[in-house]
Amino acid sequence: MDRYLILNGPNLNLLGTRDPHTYGSQTLADVEDACRSWGAELGVQIETAQSNHEGALIDTLHDARLVYDGIVFNPGAYTHTSYALHDAIDAIGIPTVEIHISNVAEREEWRQKSVVRPACVATIYGRGTDGYRAAIRHLFHRSEWPAEVVRYADHADGVMDVRRPATEDRRVGVVLVHGGFWRHMWTRDIMDGLAVDLARRGFHSANVEYRRLRTGGGWPVTVHDVTQAIEHFRTTANLESLAVVGHSAGGHLALMAQAGATSPYLPVSLGGVLDMEHALAEDIGGGAPRAFLGGASPADASPIVHAAAGETVVVHGTADDRVPVAQARRYADVNDQCEYIELEGVGHFEFLERSDPAWMRVVEVLTRRLQT
Repeated sequence: MDRYLILNGPNLNLLGTRDPHTYGSQTLADVEDACRSWGAELGVQIETAQSNHEGALIDTLHDARLVYDGIVFNPGAYTHTSYALHDAIDAIGIPTVEIHISNVAEREEWRQKSVVRPACVATIYGRGTDGYRAAIRHLFHRSEWPAEVVRYADHADGVMDVRRPATEDRRVGVVLVHGGFWRHMWTRDIMDGLAVDLARRGFHSANVEYRRLRTGGGWPVTVHDVTQAIEHFRTTANLESLAVVGHSAGGHLALMAQAGATSPYLPVSLGGVLDMEHALAEDIGGGAPRAFLGGASPADASPIVHAAAGETVVVHGTADDRVPVAQARRYADVNDQCEYIELEGVGHFEFLERSDPAWMRVVEVLTRRLQT
């Protein structure tokens, strides 16, 4: 059984009373209990520690050698100043995920700098205390089926995690494009479990990162990034057939990237944003489509306008409270080559759980359509 350490730095002992608007109402004990439960779901043993003192945190990291398989670390304000903590993480060689409860990228300028980040395997922020769950899951999936981090472009977000199946007798690939309404705090880690599942089933998988809002993304840059990632993966993996599966805003990108692709692929939207004009009118994602467009016409960036022709798979749940099912229905009405699957009672996030029947339905479609 793997063992992970949840390590919290200064002032995290005051969770629940310290600025609840920013950090939430859960206490540190609540968070630690939740982490143990999340670990148990994966068969991982979770242990916890907290200190307000830099030296004590360094000692805890040193003592973790040969004991833990992964560390989830919220360094608090030491994030921005402590090169000693950076060096300790680097020295012990244990995969460490940097975690922050608040959206540090949109707070004071000094909070936006992390000196520990280069020593960590990932950074998760702005997701509240659920970020700890994401960090645990990332460490688990990372060890479960290791990925090769492949660079497809020279900007910071021009990377993807490539996982290869145990046997490579089939050259069938799936590109995964994560959602999060194009916002910067949502990264490819949310698709880790699906990427592992696909590799186990004999697919070559690529879990793509791209520039998002506040990291240089938006229309049309983000679509160009995804297109470039698809082309790079297809070429380097020497694939015979390819599907691009996008969830939420990733569904939008999976369909829109077709225009710049040199060869056809099967676009698959899971709870996708497919009609930008109606997304604006209905204020889906709390203004995210408007921010993504940056003043461009919604028709220019709308799959229902530009990707309405050609073979497409659209899967949507009737209980989706983030992206209304009407988005998918309107798209299916105008594309007679769309395989439309409506799942009764399914919400927005079930697709992200590899054991959920909603994802199993997607796997069935991929197996059938890619002839694996």
